[in-house]
Amino acid sequence: MAKGKVYLVGSGPGDPELLTVKAKRLIENAEVIMYDQLPGKDILGMLPESAEKIDVGKYAGNHKLSQWQINELLVRRASEGKNVVRLKGGDPYLFGRGGEEAQALAAEGIEVEVVPGITSAIAVPAYAGIPVTHRDFASMVTFITGHEDPTKTDSALDWKYLARFEGTLVILMGVSQLPHNVKELVKHGKPVDTPVAIIERGTRPDQRVTVGTLGDIVGLCKQRNVKAPAITVIGDVVKLHRELAGN
Repeated sequence: MAKGKVYLVGSGPGDPELLTVKAKRLIENAEVIMYDQLPGKDILGMLPESAEKIDVGKYAGNHKLSQWQINELLVRRASEGKNVVRLKGGDPYLFGRGGEEAQALAAEGIEVEVVPGITSAIAVPAYAGIPVTHRDFASMVTFITGHEDPTKTDSALDWKYLARFEGTLVILMGVSQLPHNVKELVKHGKPVDTPVAIIERGTRPDQRVTVGTLGDIVGLCKQRNVKAPAITVIGDVVKLHRELAGN
């Protein structure tokens, strides 16, 4: 039996109109779709009835499948000759473990194609009126994962360097670690009056933005009961939120 093909498809930040034309076509023609909840209910509601749909999401305290099981399932369905879409939020290769899945497939001789998606790291701040770079405020941007591999003995994040970084810091998946991240930045010298924005459910109709500083953002988020999914933006570009978001 001829092997099938796997498409690692980025669904973008959540607004279904930001789904690429290619991603939409592949979803509509897929025989198998493996997804989690990050694409959002609007995009998941577009999945065709004809496809086998498999929820492989990892939720707090409830991992339906481990990463190795997801890899194994991708290989198995493709080995059955199926056309498989692995649907991911944002872009598959930005903190999406798409690289690991591509490696597992390549090792088994499975053809794999990556379909880039609009990353939430840029799109979500943009929808909140925050350009991640601006000639007057930031000429550099760094993307940080707020959820490192728990099996690591040491963090790969250099907080001393990040505290000195003069550009924009964008943290993905960092709501639960916000107090720790803020503490590390301040401890290593980041001014407490540095502007911060937390953007929940970015690009979606119920998007919500909480703006503060390193000195008060943790308290504000507690007051407002901020929850994931959310993007954290740290830096002077946050000052543009009120002007560019129109509120």
